Amino acid sequence: MKHIDYKLVAALEAVVGQGSFERAANQLCITQSAVSQRIKQLEQIMAQPLMVRSQPPGLTEAGQKVLGLYQRVAMLEKDLLNDISHQDNEQHVAMTLAVNADSVATWLLPGLATLLKDEKIELRLLVEDESRCLDKMRRGEAVAAISTQAHPLPGCQVTYLGEMRYLCVCSPDFIKRYFSKGVTRETLTKAPVIAFDFLDDIHHNFLQTHFDLPHGTGPCHIIPSSEAFVVMAKAGVAYCMVCELQVKQELDSGELVNILPNLQDSRPLYWHHWVLETGRLKMLSQQVIKYARQALHS
Repeated sequence: MKHIDYKLVAALEAVVGQGSFERAANQLCITQSAVSQRIKQLEQIMAQPLMVRSQPPGLTEAGQKVLGLYQRVAMLEKDLLNDISHQDNEQHVAMTLAVNADSVATWLLPGLATLLKDEKIELRLLVEDESRCLDKMRRGEAVAAISTQAHPLPGCQVTYLGEMRYLCVCSPDFIKRYFSKGVTRETLTKAPVIAFDFLDDIHHNFLQTHFDLPHGTGPCHIIPSSEAFVVMAKAGVAYCMVCELQVKQELDSGELVNILPNLQDSRPLYWHHWVLETGRLKMLSQQVIKYARQALHS
């Protein structure tokens, strides 16, 4: 019967996490040749390739499963040792979460603040579009994820968090320049908009659903920052689809205007986490679920 040598898997994790064999060797305090040999030995044990030799290095489907198992075992081991040793100087546990930018900009960090103060957790966030966060967990890069997808990965469970509502907003000055004749198909084709990245489809889908406008209509700024959406909208540079939680104060003060008050877009959010959670990871999941259900629409 084959057994996994987790020293070998640690080399795989280091290469993928650091993005190169050289940095992985520095992290593990061994030579690059030793790192390469450990990964080759692990692939021989598993009888299949685990790493994609690209730049940066990636993982095969089998490699994703192996790395995901390793991360779960490492976290369970830390929690067990801390629990049975009863030591006050317990080590920090690193937890990598794949989360969407809008959650980071609004409810997530306030929701975790108390836990991060009370528990020794190193929080590491991989910020991605909510439709693609689950890919990070699937590849073994994250121990939990916020996603719009409701179907769980093998060995994981899914908990519904609530809905994040998006409004179409801009500044009063922007309205004068682009929407003085109303928000119509014609005016929308000329008004600059903001997208998170080239795969961000929220405003494209909104325009297609409500105005029958094809993808790529009108000038579009690509700004990978939820906070920058608000800054640019307030400056009158563009209009945008933005999370309602993020602009409540600006809407109340009149700095921003909901230009289509009868229309909105809602996206369900789900928390993907392991079935076998213990210790601080379980506490983190409980805190995320509790706070999300207070902040988001049910």
